[in-house]
Amino acid sequence: MILPFQNSNSEIIIMSACDDKQDQFLKNEYILNLNELIMTRNYVYKEKTYQKYKITDLSVKKSNSYVRNIYEEDGKILTHKHGYPQFYTQIFFLKGKQEIFMKTVLNDEEGISKISTCKKIEKFKKES
Repeated sequence: MILPFQNSNSEIIIMSACDDKQDQFLKNEYILNLNELIMTRNYVYKEKTYQKYKITDLSVKKSNSYVRNIYEEDGKILTHKHGYPQFYTQIFFLKGKQEIFMKTVLNDEEGISKISTCKKIEKFKKES
């Protein structure tokens, strides 16, 4: 039995040197893997920001990363909803844009706020 070889393209978008409206970072990047539908965020706090959070939460690390599932809808890349049906948040990206947004929904009332602007965007297409 011979299985046909299929080419599959995957796209990876790396958004780096991202500022933040609230915190300061030595490193703040988002990696969007559109083939595996995951977002990885890697960050390292600047000392002042790290100390601010460490005061109230001993589990805070100076450098950290986390992974979220993502999906595409209407030209946006969104993380899966975080929270409850009546109140949830999502991070979302507009393809090809430098800004990162937070969508907050409370009892069907939606709010959008810009949380970051990234200075560098790299796109990679990989064939396998």
